[in-house]
Amino acid sequence: MKLRVNARFIFLLLLLGGLAFREVALELRPSFLRPGLHLFAYVGNTADGTLTAVDLVKLSTVSAIPVGPGPSGLRSHPTRDEIWGLSSAGGYVWVLDAKSNRIVAKIPVGSEPYALDFSRDGRRAYIAASGSNAIIAIDCATKQVVARGSAGRRPWIARVAPSGKIIVVSNRDDSSISILDAATLASLAVVPVAKQPEQLAILPDSSKVFVTSGTTNQISVVDLNRNVLLTNLSLGGTPGDLILKPDGGELYIPSADAHGLVIVNTLTNEVGDFMLLGMSPASGTFSNHDQELYISDSASGHVIPIAVGVRQAGRPIPVGQNPRTCLLTPGGDILLVVDVASNDLAVIRAKTSALITLIPVGGRPRDLAIKIF
Repeated sequence: MKLRVNARFIFLLLLLGGLAFREVALELRPSFLRPGLHLFAYVGNTADGTLTAVDLVKLSTVSAIPVGPGPSGLRSHPTRDEIWGLSSAGGYVWVLDAKSNRIVAKIPVGSEPYALDFSRDGRRAYIAASGSNAIIAIDCATKQVVARGSAGRRPWIARVAPSGKIIVVSNRDDSSISILDAATLASLAVVPVAKQPEQLAILPDSSKVFVTSGTTNQISVVDLNRNVLLTNLSLGGTPGDLILKPDGGELYIPSADAHGLVIVNTLTNEVGDFMLLGMSPASGTFSNHDQELYISDSASGHVIPIAVGVRQAGRPIPVGQNPRTCLLTPGGDILLVVDVASNDLAVIRAKTSALITLIPVGGRPRDLAIKIF
């Protein structure tokens, strides 16, 4: 009789343990991820020219793939099971097949490319080759260069306007932006902006572009309908990242110099608000689902969640030594943060702001992309 009772007790313990394990597994699995789908993160490592593939369901590193010196500009292709990136030192675009984790193409584009962008339909990729003063268009299906254009000196970033009709390029040495025809890469206009322009944020209706300066505490606002400079806004600190609210109403700019977040009203072209955050706010990502912004602080080793509607900062989330790039998985379930000093990827449950784990990646990681396939 006693053995029978003990057997039942052990059975109940095993059953409860199994149910608990199942609940934990379901909690860690993103809510949108159906059986048979894979969710991967890809981290570019500048120390050794590799790309680390991380399985976000198993929370483990799958492989380190050589992609070439100076990996940058990582992007998930919008329609193909591919990750695209650049070898800034090698002067080419590389393409990774996500299912096999193999490089399937290397496309020469000219010296010192740093960023790429896709057309909305995913048919073309656009690259600014800074060292060659060239803008390149690539057919994503054939992996062939289909158009070349010219911008100013040291074109830094080429961005496709949401309309799909124009490409906007920041020319760092000319203190200008170039506006090109997306189909032919023919020059349509050149507009002077603040010194050494770098990052670009284009409104969803393609009416304006906001351009950061690499050397001044300014951001330029350019009317893309008339191709004229509207104003140079003073921010009170050097702009870092540009994070545009999906509806285009506000632009969030972390500034390490100002130790906070500058909020620009994109309708009035004015600084609408400022939030003091910490030591060195660096980068961020926006959750459209819950209207929350996540900002990394590179000096304090944490990420700060911000409810933008009420301008309220939440409790900082410790993530490492020098967190930089932040990105949310589709659906906003998981927040990923790259740490350039501790060489790892922080995985955070967005709903609870709880750190799930730290996954080691390569040396001096920088760029980050996410892919479901």
